[in-house]
Amino acid sequence: MVTTNAAAPPTPKLLVGLGNPGQKYDRTRHNIGFEVIDNLAKSWSIKLTENKRFQGHFGETRSSSGERLILLKPTTYMNRSGQSVRAVFDWYKLLPSEVLVIYDDMDLPIGRLRLRLSGSAGGHNGMKSIISHLGTQDFPRLRLGISRTNTSDKQANRAVVSHVLGKFAPDERKVIDAAITLANDAVEFSLRKGIERAMSLYNGREAAV
Repeated sequence: MVTTNAAAPPTPKLLVGLGNPGQKYDRTRHNIGFEVIDNLAKSWSIKLTENKRFQGHFGETRSSSGERLILLKPTTYMNRSGQSVRAVFDWYKLLPSEVLVIYDDMDLPIGRLRLRLSGSAGGHNGMKSIISHLGTQDFPRLRLGISRTNTSDKQANRAVVSHVLGKFAPDERKVIDAAITLANDAVEFSLRKGIERAMSLYNGREAAV
């Protein structure tokens, strides 16, 4: 009997890590998506280079099944990330279900992972931009917890900006480094078995130090 892939779960083809470009923002909480992409690129021996058409650092390879696999770090600054994602999306004629966005989440404890097939932006400016440019929120995302800052309502906005653009404390850095490794495992599992299978295995998991 000949089998087909008709029922095969959708797997990502474009992996997008969110962050802000430049040394000033390197290794800050808001740039955790960049770090995951950098780690994947290193693991897969992919060279990321600046691509003006795609407004980001870009690289590609083939998955074990022969499918094209694209890595992207938008260099548009966070609140315009959708411009870069849309450029790649259109060029390669992708489906929303083939785009996996990786980014930070203050509502999760530091180092915790959460995969979803769709959802709102949750106040994240990078995700707001991507949802706007793709015209849908029905695309997968992997969130990494960076925890929320403790502050009064009066100081909330300024404190949030300071928090996400700040760097991790040494003890937090150890957790985040472990979380990046765990995120890489989750991505690789998603490529082999699909997002839904990865959700059941990795959702709620926290990095162990």
